[in-house]
Amino acid sequence: MKKIIALLMSICVMTTMAGCGADVEKQDANISLQQTEEDVQMEPEQTDQAGEQSSDTVETKPQETDTTASGENILVVYFSRTGEQYTVGVIDKGNTAIVAEMIAEETGADTFEILPQEDYYPYTYKELTDVAKQEQNDNARPAYRGDVPDLSEYSTIFIGAPVWWGDWPMICYTFFENEDLSGKKLVPFSTHEGSGLSGFDKKLASACPDSEVLEGLAIRGNDAQNDQDSVRASVKEWLTGLGH
Repeated sequence: MKKIIALLMSICVMTTMAGCGADVEKQDANISLQQTEEDVQMEPEQTDQAGEQSSDTVETKPQETDTTASGENILVVYFSRTGEQYTVGVIDKGNTAIVAEMIAEETGADTFEILPQEDYYPYTYKELTDVAKQEQNDNARPAYRGDVPDLSEYSTIFIGAPVWWGDWPMICYTFFENEDLSGKKLVPFSTHEGSGLSGFDKKLASACPDSEVLEGLAIRGNDAQNDQDSVRASVKEWLTGLGH
């Protein structure tokens, strides 16, 4: 009888333990499922946040670029002559004017042409060089005409001219001394037939000590008239080096 009672008690204990084990397994399964669901819910949130950051970055870059572009207003100032030119012949558009227009097209700059108030410059090359030499000997300051743009609106000013007797034409010095170029980035360029930039950068820095003078560009006048594809390529490379 005792053996029968012991056997029945053992069966009850085993049944109870089996039931407990099933409950534990079921509880563990529920916990695992909840953790899995939480992980799945977090992934879209993290993806959305990353997507928002990426979207912000994409929107910010163009805004920064636009701000930089609009913040650096550019002006191209130039003095140029038509008529009879050395090695080129008679021209209807000045060599420097051609280069100035290329710079303006590439940078989106405004332009201002330095025009003499009294245009006494000869049409023929030999006579023109004589007048230019006399102006240099006299350290002349020929007057120019026209309304100069408000220079306070420009941070960078390109300034170009033909090389006359190894120097800027004297009318350019009139501009340097009459206009407030302090605090500007000044970029010289020249047209020539063998003298290169001819120290335009150093002379400009001396005339405008409160400005920053950047690397200049020299273009042969013959090329400006007859090889404009090559000149444009040189202008683009130069401007790229300047960060434009």
